[in-house]
Amino acid sequence: ILFIDELHMIVGAGGGEGAMDAANMLKPALARGELRAIGATTLDEFRSRIERDPALERRFQPIYVKQPDVATTTDILRGLKSRYEQHHDLVIGDDAIVAAATLADRYISDRFMPDKAIDVMDEAGSKVRLRGFAKDPDAPRRVARIRQLHELEDKAALERDYEGAMRLRQERLSIEQELGQATTGGPASQSVVTPQDVAEVVAKWTGVPVANIYSEEATKLLDLEAKLHRRVVGQDEAVIAVADALRRSRSGLGDGKRPIGTFLFLGPTGVGKTELAKALAEFVFDADDALLRLDMSEYMEPHTVSRLFGSPPGYVGFDQGGQLTEAVRRRPYQVILFDEVEKAHPEIFNALLQILDDGRLTDGHGRTVDFRNTIIIMTSNVGTSGISLHAGPLGFRTTGTGTDDSRYEEMRTRVLDSLKKAFRPEFLNRIDEILVFNRLTRPQLRHVVDKIARDLHARLEAKQIGLTITDAASDWLLERGYDETFGARPLKRLVQREIENALARKALANELVAGTAVTVDVASDGKSLTFAIEPGSGNGATITTPVPQPQSA
Repeated sequence: ILFIDELHMIVGAGGGEGAMDAANMLKPALARGELRAIGATTLDEFRSRIERDPALERRFQPIYVKQPDVATTTDILRGLKSRYEQHHDLVIGDDAIVAAATLADRYISDRFMPDKAIDVMDEAGSKVRLRGFAKDPDAPRRVARIRQLHELEDKAALERDYEGAMRLRQERLSIEQELGQATTGGPASQSVVTPQDVAEVVAKWTGVPVANIYSEEATKLLDLEAKLHRRVVGQDEAVIAVADALRRSRSGLGDGKRPIGTFLFLGPTGVGKTELAKALAEFVFDADDALLRLDMSEYMEPHTVSRLFGSPPGYVGFDQGGQLTEAVRRRPYQVILFDEVEKAHPEIFNALLQILDDGRLTDGHGRTVDFRNTIIIMTSNVGTSGISLHAGPLGFRTTGTGTDDSRYEEMRTRVLDSLKKAFRPEFLNRIDEILVFNRLTRPQLRHVVDKIARDLHARLEAKQIGLTITDAASDWLLERGYDETFGARPLKRLVQREIENALARKALANELVAGTAVTVDVASDGKSLTFAIEPGSGNGATITTPVPQPQSA
């Protein structure tokens, strides 16, 4: 039986003016039944190359081979296990085989089973084997000597010096045995491939930190709310909702066919909606730049839909791909923030339905983009007028009461009613959590002042400059920067204007240099701030404001 891999390559191969290609040369033998052949090709190549030649197509019986599921792939890997164990000189545990099939199916979306699972197992074996070389400092020298002996052995055999070739072979085998014992810990100890090794390979391929779920991340996820509250003040309901969604996904109990979590954030400006998205990117995804922010006011026209998902063939921009789809293909594990989503064109919501429900989308090139490892956050101003009209008793409460809770529920009901008028039911029904952010109270805004001050202290500490901001100065900033309507942003602008500008002038005047410390306090008249600069270590100065604790809004 003749097996022809890449069968489509015989079409046109060797053909020219007055000559037949390989496909036409095979047709007579195939028609008479004298040649038994099996060909392998992809579905796209079959349609574009072989189906165009009906005479060649009818000589073959198409058999469509589907990719195996995880269970079948696991059996295939078990069958190949001994071959890779012998090749890498180690032991591959059965739990590592199951992990290779499971993780490859879950996180690698641009290749097919069992190919991707086999490559994961192979690379995990190479990784463990190379780790063993680190135990033997002479390993590189021994490997080089083994290669040299291989060449000398082949040369001696060609020259018919069989006795010399045998001596070289014995020396090579002896060095290989020494190398194996040194890198595995001895003749009775062999390296073992574990699920952690497999997870590290998948993490390297995809950028998804799946390896951490086998290590210390499980402990950190239990305390995720406190980590997020380091950047987000108040908003307990929103923080708990996103933390629960992440724990479900990372523990394997969530719906693996949908994104990690889909949220719609509502609320006035300056209350922490964008800050929560940034906090997720920083802590969960271990990178500040793991946040894709899309301003949906740029996608209000019908033709802008192609900018987001990619242009179809024949249109301008087809080769560039979509801004959303290309970003997710390159980095499949990130936070996607759709800012002011109510301003987007209605056609965009049709594509978002597929992302929210199935966790995938087909771009203009026909490629399936996987959104299952993303957290999708949408912000909207729809219905926030209800928050402004009824936030008075809620925004300034000092202790939670049943009356305040009932007012919040009443206000939330009005906001959700506005949402139902602005968005289609099938869109709202696919969102995991619709969260209404509360206005920040004065005590919470005081914590915002402390956070801004700590960030400034960290920047100065990198320049070996100490910073102390007194409680009186923090209260002064809060009193002048408090704005019920705009939340925390006026405080940031006030700190820039009153503190950062003054420190910048002193730094340019060489008054504030490395090794000095500055104390910010309130002037005696209470109308301005004072800056006292003293020589110091630059590292010992601290901020006198307390560390913020999570509080309900």
